[in-house]
Amino acid sequence: MVLLDEVEGFDEDRLQATVMVRRESPFFQSEGMPVHVTIEYMAQACGALVGLESRLKGEEPRIGLLLGTRNFRATRRWIELGRLLTISVRSEYRDGDMGFFDCRVDDLQGVVASAQLTLHRTPRSD
Repeated sequence: MVLLDEVEGFDEDRLQATVMVRRESPFFQSEGMPVHVTIEYMAQACGALVGLESRLKGEEPRIGLLLGTRNFRATRRWIELGRLLTISVRSEYRDGDMGFFDCRVDDLQGVVASAQLTLHRTPRSD
């Protein structure tokens, strides 16, 4: 399942993506989007960064797994319908297929959520 709408830009260790909160979104509820869904947005943005890096090297992207979330902070419980979210991720540390990323989700009102994620890429299937 791909939840990100668009990759706005990236460089060697950063990526920025957007998501519009829509009624059709898989996790949308009557109150809006639960803020904990932003963890998945952040994880997918990290995956997009690593996948784009692989493509630039001529490699096929691999499946990534979210291993852990640290210091998750949210400024609200729900995100309202129609909010445009900007997801920003920065690679802080990488060791082989393991990576640590600093992540943040913003809207026009400011920070919605932030966290540090640890992700792992599955081995190549050569």
